[in-house]
Amino acid sequence: MLSALAFLWPAKKLSEQSVEKKANQIQSIVETSDNLFDNGHFEECYQILKSSSEKDIEIYWRICRVMYNMSKEVKYDVEYRKLLVMDAYKLISEHLQDNYDRYEVHKWYALLLDAKSAYEGTKERIKQLENVRKHMDLAVTLNPTDATTLHMLGEWCFQVTELPWHQRKIAEVLFASPPYSTYEDALEYFMRAETAQPRFYSLNLLRLGTCYLKLNKEDQAKYYLKLAASYPAKSNDDHRANKEASELLKKIK
Repeated sequence: MLSALAFLWPAKKLSEQSVEKKANQIQSIVETSDNLFDNGHFEECYQILKSSSEKDIEIYWRICRVMYNMSKEVKYDVEYRKLLVMDAYKLISEHLQDNYDRYEVHKWYALLLDAKSAYEGTKERIKQLENVRKHMDLAVTLNPTDATTLHMLGEWCFQVTELPWHQRKIAEVLFASPPYSTYEDALEYFMRAETAQPRFYSLNLLRLGTCYLKLNKEDQAKYYLKLAASYPAKSNDDHRANKEASELLKKIK
């Protein structure tokens, strides 16, 4: 009996070493890709993640994240940007049910569902509004202090508030109770995002300024618009925030 146990011991040790080695490899890939992503090097980040042989949700949701961000780069043609969105949506959908307790999965599923439906037309995007909101709510329930998820909920409220008349009519046809929100709702989420992680995102600063402007609170609007206008530009979103904030500031007396 003792000899049998002695025989099994090395196998167990080897198994533990294998698990530890895999975890270390994943951690190394995650750290390298996150650093590239945070500095706006999306293509390099994408290549590192795609070339990994590790089958792990930490890799998968990061692939979806970088593909989504690449899909917003104007240097790519429309068809390639659409392909990035569709492929990323397919990937995150495949891993949704098995990772229902992961806020990152719900977050990127919500964003990619919205992006995918936008390519499929106004009616489809409006049709998916409630489903997008559902997964954003699940993400923020699982992680109440994630700034980007809070920003996403603010953006959802902002976009619903800004729906043009003809799109509201489509929503009335599709839903018994059409999605509804206000600038106050949007502002609350944008402020919660800013509190969770101050100045983490240029567009959050822009939206804070815009909401305050919509609510006729010019002093607060100026404060956040100035921050957005001077935000260090590393991505297309940052350049957009710089430009839109500067234009809005010119309109304020």
